[in-house]
Amino acid sequence: MAKRDNQILEILTSQGKVEVAYLSQLLGVSEVTVRKDLDALQAKGLVQRVHGFAQLANPNDVGGRLAYHYEEKRFIARRAAELVPDGSTVMVESGSCCALLARELADHSNGVTIVTNSAFIANYVRDSARVSCVLLGGTYQRDSQVMVGPLVHTCAQEFYVDRLFIGADGWIEGAGFTNADQMRADAVRSMAESAAEVVVLTESEKFGQRGAIPMRLPGKKVSVITDERISDEWCLSLECSGVALILA
Repeated sequence: MAKRDNQILEILTSQGKVEVAYLSQLLGVSEVTVRKDLDALQAKGLVQRVHGFAQLANPNDVGGRLAYHYEEKRFIARRAAELVPDGSTVMVESGSCCALLARELADHSNGVTIVTNSAFIANYVRDSARVSCVLLGGTYQRDSQVMVGPLVHTCAQEFYVDRLFIGADGWIEGAGFTNADQMRADAVRSMAESAAEVVVLTESEKFGQRGAIPMRLPGKKVSVITDERISDEWCLSLECSGVALILA
């Protein structure tokens, strides 16, 4: 993504709804150029244009969350893609970093099969002939565009993969990674039963936050890929919890 696109996303993240004319002044380019940039970002599901204004896509869905710390998430996704050999099958749960991992595989891998409970991810990579996508069945959550419920467990049992990639809403000392949604946490546990290793993709700032629902992945090898701004305190916490740390 171009530097100006990143600037637009950061402005919209901090200010919310912004006039196209004001964006033009801030960026030092014409309104025509800004509109072209916004059209490209809108095509990726990152922004919305409304009557001379621009705003982030719904912050409650994956498309909206993609815009926040976009470049950090891309680095994390690229590092995660290095763990996926051509021709392999992986599971990918919903989340913005996970969606960017799927996009990275769709753009640069060959013959990878993505098994996911995310309708957003299935749509996000539908234009690529490099990957195949298997969408697990379940009850559809509209905002997160993800499948949850007992059908996810039933469908996931038909697979066994080396790695499941997941997102996280936070980290609790002694309890591990957390999710804000009970049904999504249950879906992660169901998918984890069919994977040798769980790899968490998350920005370092999530270690200062917490979701209400612990993931609880006992007996699983767990790794996390995050950015280099993670503090020594959280690095020690991960080490004491037996979680392998990979820096993007």
